[in-house]
Amino acid sequence: MNRFAPWSGRGLYALTDGPREDLFEVVSQALAGGAQLLQYRDPTADAARRHAEATALRQLCHEHGVPLIIDDDIALAKAVGADGVHLGDAENDIGVARSELGDHAIIGMACRDSLQLAQIAAHAGASYLSFGAFFPSTTKPLAPRASIDLLRQSAALGLPRVAIGGITPDNGAPLIEAGADFLAVVSALFGASDVRAAAQHFSNMFSPDRESTR
Repeated sequence: MNRFAPWSGRGLYALTDGPREDLFEVVSQALAGGAQLLQYRDPTADAARRHAEATALRQLCHEHGVPLIIDDDIALAKAVGADGVHLGDAENDIGVARSELGDHAIIGMACRDSLQLAQIAAHAGASYLSFGAFFPSTTKPLAPRASIDLLRQSAALGLPRVAIGGITPDNGAPLIEAGADFLAVVSALFGASDVRAAAQHFSNMFSPDRESTR
């Protein structure tokens, strides 16, 4: 279904939580703890700072062999040479992102609680599909609640599936068992007192001895 360069992976998907003075320190800890993807999320209008931070994070991520994804900003992703972008629910954005970033870019789509949107995104050329929120989220408290069955139902689309929304080490295992390839985490990771240990905990949930039946 997807005519663009295939992409796959599995593990912890770390999402930054906006401006913070220790951004590079905590991201370094998350990467050292085994994060397999990093998304730079910063909704502020400080274009110069965002560009500088994204550029530095790209270098840091590539030192760890981890792709950098930019949240909902195709222009910034292109400007800093990021590996991809995470988009909202506008189908046309995928075409724009492909045009600007190329066939090998990782293009993620937030499908929220909708299998239909996931089908549209897959047809349009998304690299992965994100579903959630699965649990109450402090980052997006008004996000619609997604059913865990979405992870099973979307398996036929043949793309990596990302679960997001209020995920912790205590509630993430059923999502992996249902088919989530990534757990996208904000607060339970970057709000932890020991970010590296938290990242390791999430990463260990994907270890072979805890492999799900999918």
